[in-house]
Amino acid sequence: MEVGFKSDKGLRRSNNEDACFILLPDNVYLVADGVGGGNAGEIASRTAVSEIANYIASNPIEKATNKYAVVNYLQDCLDKTNEKIFNQALKYEENKGMATTIAVVYAKEGRAYIANIGDSRVYLYRDEELTQLTEDHTYVNTLLKAGIISEEQAAIDDRKNVITKALGADSTVEPDFYQLNIIKGDIFLVCTDGLYDEVSNPEMIDIIKENESMSDICNRMIEKANSNGGHDNITVICLRVTEEDIHEQ
Repeated sequence: MEVGFKSDKGLRRSNNEDACFILLPDNVYLVADGVGGGNAGEIASRTAVSEIANYIASNPIEKATNKYAVVNYLQDCLDKTNEKIFNQALKYEENKGMATTIAVVYAKEGRAYIANIGDSRVYLYRDEELTQLTEDHTYVNTLLKAGIISEEQAAIDDRKNVITKALGADSTVEPDFYQLNIIKGDIFLVCTDGLYDEVSNPEMIDIIKENESMSDICNRMIEKANSNGGHDNITVICLRVTEEDIHEQ
């Protein structure tokens, strides 16, 4: 997997409540966007990625040998991470109400496994088209799915970043899981809302087309988000599937 990543606090925020983590030997990639007062959001996102990394280090993910085992593995991993953040929020007054989004991509033997909670997203760029693979767990998306508001109304609704699911917000958590076959040249974009709230799909596609390097794509995405306003923290991981990812031994 060819990998690039970058995180930036944006132009309007004093601190960065996003976090990302790359587990190259395991082909696992994580993005988190924390919520909570003071430094709590930052603590939540960093706790999430470190707890997931520690879980994988203690419980090798390659032992999950089929798609059902992978989903069960990821569910257990996120359950334990959720418990950690939830208990920290209960234990320390300054962390009360803290939680985080999470988006996870795991690639193995020609397949990608994805888990998400909240509104951090995973996109797939293939055949010059950019497709959002994950679904946002937000109040506005709930209204949109129910047909109460239109896509045009959803795009400008002030409540579009009010999330309905988050890691650590409740004692239990229900992630969404996705899986798909991957082909050489596929590009995955894993990002927080600070990117897609500022950079449109056509702008993202232009950046991907113009840049060969995954690191350059990440840098250009951050630059574009900031030039378009930079209202929030911005984090992006860019992954290009190689021949080795399709034919692992």
